[in-house]
Amino acid sequence: MNIFVFDIETVPDVATGRKILGLQALSDEMVAQAMLSQAKEATGQAFVKHHLQKIVAISAVFRTKETFKVWSLGENHSSEAELIQRFFAGIEKYCPTLVSWNGCGFDLPVLHYRALYHGIPALTYWDSGERDSNFKWNNYLNRYHQRHIDLMDTLAAFSQKAYAKLDDIAVLLGLPGKMVMSGQQVQEYYFNEQLTEIRNYCEIDVLNTYLIYLRFQLIKGALTLEEYNFEIQLVADSLKSSMIPHLMEFLEAWRHNSAKIGSF
Repeated sequence: MNIFVFDIETVPDVATGRKILGLQALSDEMVAQAMLSQAKEATGQAFVKHHLQKIVAISAVFRTKETFKVWSLGENHSSEAELIQRFFAGIEKYCPTLVSWNGCGFDLPVLHYRALYHGIPALTYWDSGERDSNFKWNNYLNRYHQRHIDLMDTLAAFSQKAYAKLDDIAVLLGLPGKMVMSGQQVQEYYFNEQLTEIRNYCEIDVLNTYLIYLRFQLIKGALTLEEYNFEIQLVADSLKSSMIPHLMEFLEAWRHNSAKIGSF
């Protein structure tokens, strides 16, 4: 089975915000701040609605029978449309099980709106049995099907009152958690043209999510303890051999926090 753990990072869509608020004379940073201020005034939270978000990074862990990989789609200079196209093209090619943390509540709705905006087709993703009858009973869109597993939603027994932050559950399990950045800093980094830092941060999130997913597979009996330990060691060995600084930092923090990893 192909497992595709994903996470997105976003900033306010200032092009649309400028039109809606009539702020043509203001800079992008000032429009973004105005959008956040309006959202806070309306809802009490500085959170711009899903359809007014712009995707600036998509990161993933991809586990196949033969390989393990963590990376960010595209390049620093890739357009939003290219990132989204790559995301859905991967689903089209590999038909993986998607895994996320709050993907149903945030990541996927944003991807839907932005794919709509750019006119990006995703036939397999949207199929609910019209093209392939197997998708009628197990598709990416149904909250209770298994082609997309939103770990936050599932572990909370689909009860919003029981939702937990990714960072909290990561720390609970001895994982590094967020480490350096937080989601609230993405906008600042974006306007400072620090796309590499945003992509690195997003990769840390998908690593935490994947390791939580492995523990979930253990408790539901999809992995034996021996298989679970093998998968954990595979992640550790892959991070070590990557020689990529932020992945190595994650590994060191993980090793410091947990006795579950074998020797390196």
